[in-house]
Amino acid sequence: MNKLSARNQIKGKIVDVTKGATTSHVRIDVGGTVITAAITNEAVAELSLKAGVDAWAVIKASDVMIGV
Repeated sequence: MNKLSARNQIKGKIVDVTKGATTSHVRIDVGGTVITAAITNEAVAELSLKAGVDAWAVIKASDVMIGV
């Protein structure tokens, strides 16, 4: 992966890509926890994303909320 300023970069494996009309939901397994990202179908095609591919979940947020 190219360098990014985001510090929250988590490597995992894509377990599922569900395409919608314009947006896809990409599910990445990171050590037993699945993170879901909503990205454009165009991005899925450009990155050749599909189940079984290693990928990085990059989380960039100005606020993080925690609930219990």
